[in-house]
Amino acid sequence: MKRWLYKSAVAIITFFTFGLVSPYQVMHAIHPPVGQDTKENLLDEKAVDSDDEYTPVVEEEEESPLSYRERFLAETFLIGEQKAMEKFGPKIAPVIENEFQQVILPKIEETIREISDQFSDDQLADLTVSEVPGGGVSEKIFHIYHKETGRDIIRFHVRRELKPLEGYWFEFHYHTYHDSFQTHYELGRIFWDKNTPPNWNRYYS
Repeated sequence: MKRWLYKSAVAIITFFTFGLVSPYQVMHAIHPPVGQDTKENLLDEKAVDSDDEYTPVVEEEEESPLSYRERFLAETFLIGEQKAMEKFGPKIAPVIENEFQQVILPKIEETIREISDQFSDDQLADLTVSEVPGGGVSEKIFHIYHKETGRDIIRFHVRRELKPLEGYWFEFHYHTYHDSFQTHYELGRIFWDKNTPPNWNRYYS
């Protein structure tokens, strides 16, 4: 595993677990300690490949750790996807999950990245993701809001649309605080069926 990817994985996993798992534990989960048998195998392989070029580890360029902004984005992307799957529930998720991840989710992540650029790192530290997606016929997937004031910054929604002769579509969009959430910014549509879709977040028949 490349060094920068390895260090990024350790930083992200440690951040997501809120310190419950130490970087030391993460590193050993990714690369378990080398046992005696493994050491001997490594020595044998090195003896066979003695003509290979070798660069001392101390000469490798050290990569900078993830910035707070990068950690904020990684965590928000992950939670946002989790909230979407929770909203879809077991009846809708299996049908639209792949298309959502391929078409809609990248646009949600791009939008989050763009709006995060409008805030400093200190301001981002005050933002968080709403916990409960809307059920029934509610449009809410998740909101990003200010922890202290409770004011929303951006709202990600999905609504059901019935088109004559076609059937039902799920239309994904977002609103921002810039115009008091009046403008409807479309992210894309996913076709459902000609039959009425079940309610959002429906875990029981």
